[in-house]
Amino acid sequence: MTPTELKKFLYASVPLFDGFDPAAIDEVADESELRTFEGSEAIIECGDEGSFIGVLVSGHAQVSVADSTGGRLVFCELQAGEVFGEMSLLTGDRTVADVIAGNRCFVLLIPQEVFNARILSNPRAVTYLSKLLAHRTRAQAVDLTSRQMHDQAVTHSSDPYALSLHTEVPGKIMALNIGLSQIRFGVYDTRDDGLAVHGVIDCGDGEHAYVTLTAGGVVTTRERQVCTLDDLFPVIFESMLSLGDKYLFTPYEVVAVGHRVVHGGSKFSSSVVITPQVLADIETLATYAPLHNPINLDGIRRAMKFLPDVPHVAVFDTAFHQSLPPYAYLYGLPYEWYKQEGIRRYGFHGTSHRFVSLKSAEIVRRPLGELEIISCHLGLGASICAIDHGRSVDTTMGMTPSDGLIMPSRAGSIDPAVMTHLMRHYKLGPDEIETMINSQSGLKGISGISSDIHEIEAAANEGHHRALLAHKAFCYQIRKNIGAYVAAMGGVDVLAFTGAIGETSPTVRSLACQGLAYMGIKLDEEKNRKLGASGAHAVISTDDSPVKILVVANNDERLLAWETLRAIERSQITLAIKEQPEEPIPIEVSAHHAHLAQADVDKLFGVGHELTPEHELSQPGQFACKEKVNLIGPKGKITGVRVLGPTRKETQIEIAMTEQFKVGVQPPIRESGDLANTPGIVLEGPAGTVQIERGVICAQRHIHMSPDDAMRFRLRDKYVVQVRVEGARELIFGDVVVRVNPNYRLAMHIDTDEGNAANISTGMLGYIEEIQSRN
Repeated sequence: MTPTELKKFLYASVPLFDGFDPAAIDEVADESELRTFEGSEAIIECGDEGSFIGVLVSGHAQVSVADSTGGRLVFCELQAGEVFGEMSLLTGDRTVADVIAGNRCFVLLIPQEVFNARILSNPRAVTYLSKLLAHRTRAQAVDLTSRQMHDQAVTHSSDPYALSLHTEVPGKIMALNIGLSQIRFGVYDTRDDGLAVHGVIDCGDGEHAYVTLTAGGVVTTRERQVCTLDDLFPVIFESMLSLGDKYLFTPYEVVAVGHRVVHGGSKFSSSVVITPQVLADIETLATYAPLHNPINLDGIRRAMKFLPDVPHVAVFDTAFHQSLPPYAYLYGLPYEWYKQEGIRRYGFHGTSHRFVSLKSAEIVRRPLGELEIISCHLGLGASICAIDHGRSVDTTMGMTPSDGLIMPSRAGSIDPAVMTHLMRHYKLGPDEIETMINSQSGLKGISGISSDIHEIEAAANEGHHRALLAHKAFCYQIRKNIGAYVAAMGGVDVLAFTGAIGETSPTVRSLACQGLAYMGIKLDEEKNRKLGASGAHAVISTDDSPVKILVVANNDERLLAWETLRAIERSQITLAIKEQPEEPIPIEVSAHHAHLAQADVDKLFGVGHELTPEHELSQPGQFACKEKVNLIGPKGKITGVRVLGPTRKETQIEIAMTEQFKVGVQPPIRESGDLANTPGIVLEGPAGTVQIERGVICAQRHIHMSPDDAMRFRLRDKYVVQVRVEGARELIFGDVVVRVNPNYRLAMHIDTDEGNAANISTGMLGYIEEIQSRN
């Protein structure tokens, strides 16, 4: 088919282009690729990341998925002139079905950037695509639920959580982790993982610098004169000369630089592109990390001076833990110290814990949003994190990295009166105490030998009493906190070990899991013992273990590079949003309510009872009912809770945080429908009572959007955004989940606690401030 014939076909036979100016269609055709697919060849495979929209120019094709019997479930037949692949581009999900050529087909593949620039700018095309998406979603829902389709996409994708560093732009990503006496760096090629270089510049002895490079599996170390931060980039580029031509690069090839920053306080809930304001905020937050933030900041400024024309990103250790609920992060101190001075638990190793959660979901091939994960980062610093359906809900480190577990040289949690005792009776000053608890304690302090776990294990094997004691205390605290976090989340699906100790000490892993089989944690001792270098990951649980036990390789600098790419992507989308005229989002304040399954309606209101609509709600097809129920918990009762219709497959109760104490239950913050490991409650109606075993949640604040809305806002399903609400008490809500569905109408939902705290009432307006994360 000639270019002229193709353009004539697009003008005359493709409804998507109705109303387009011919010149605009010519541009789409010129910027797209016409490809041939033979019969039975896959044009799109389930689990692919959406990168184009296809137009079937000739032939026919089938949209289908494999069913549980190995057969094919066919959703629709595509004929010439029809489009496909729109669902993935518009929702941001992985493709949820295969598109298979039925015979020899010509297909025009329109890249995402052309789709965004040429097609989404046309109102008629947007309307056509919205209707098409709604029609296809309804058609698919008849045979397979959207959750099942999403799960299949996760199962089939080789990289469902975008953990690779590949980008369309060729170049190098630099990652800098600058400490007081050691600088760690990474250089990553966006097209070839084999060109990755990891480096350490160690100036610990104050007289010499030791530069260690790892590339292609080969480790080299050379000695040079001690260097300062001013020498950083000359030393890096000079050192790379020893690796050979294929690893060499120039500063002009660097496309982004990521910087580790220890403390982001409550200011930063994700990695951010660095601006003058971000620099000022990092400097202010140095009060929480006086040994780390200043040196981090110094490195950032030097890097920005050396590489002024590329984006620089701050990656905060604390950011992932900003989802901790107040009852998990508050200390038992007078509340004013938290409000005035920000004294609270912040948590650290956030980048590592986040990566472990995503990698764990990828390994077990289950959606992150249905998993309870305990991540054990055991290295020079050690912390454990409880990750409930993708959100950090508790962690062992506190306001500083000194809190929590016993660590190689840090004391971990300690009675604060011990410190005042040492100050009062031994006249130790603050600096002496900080040195003691951070450098002379932990495994090193108890054993009297070393902070190195392998040296301690060797001594313990020879019967060294204090080495045995140190090792046992370390493993006991890990095991104790694993059990605590199983209780905190109401269960666990994955237990993951990472970090230098977590990856290399089978003895620590074994003792940490010992005695936990009754929780479903069953370690395969042989797999664990024989595990050498695990590569990217290893499964060390028994085949019948309900809980998967994993070892996940940690690479701090690679994680910095990964977070850097994600932050730049979010920033680009946020800037695109802000280039558009601000569009308001109506806010609705939602009181407690109940969604009932029909079986429970029968028990509460009588067999065969049908819910009675009283008035429609903002979301199409949903309504408030005349029926009400009472909620009876272990401690008390909430009366007159409105039932919302229509009925659901499973009963769900939504209450506010302030009502938890009244009834005596502690539900997690969850999206609607995410009910695993949630508490139950008794429902009371005029015809009887129902005891539900699960189903009580505090609803996560969210925005309902149609695909049309999502296209206008340049957002996708499951994005997490920040929303600015103007008014007498202007504020910004974080952790707002975007939910996209053809049946939704634009509205942001918050609960009564959030509305009362901010003096917000239904009908007020919110505005997208920025994208917090792209889940």
